[in-house]
Amino acid sequence: MGAVDEAKHKAQELIGQAKEKFGDATDNHSLQAEGVAEQAKAKAAQVGDDLRDAVRGRDRDEQETEQRR
Repeated sequence: MGAVDEAKHKAQELIGQAKEKFGDATDNHSLQAEGVAEQAKAKAAQVGDDLRDAVRGRDRDEQETEQRR
């Protein structure tokens, strides 16, 4: 995963955590739920990026194997 994407997703996750905690502190259930959803979205994006990188790595390995033959 690119460093920019990683930082972007981590920042989104931290913002979600802040919203959730602020929602807890102020008894604002809507803000709390928004924070939880934002964290889930960030984590899903991180998993998607990891999966993409794994597939690209496998493709790269297969290409290198083909070149060696």
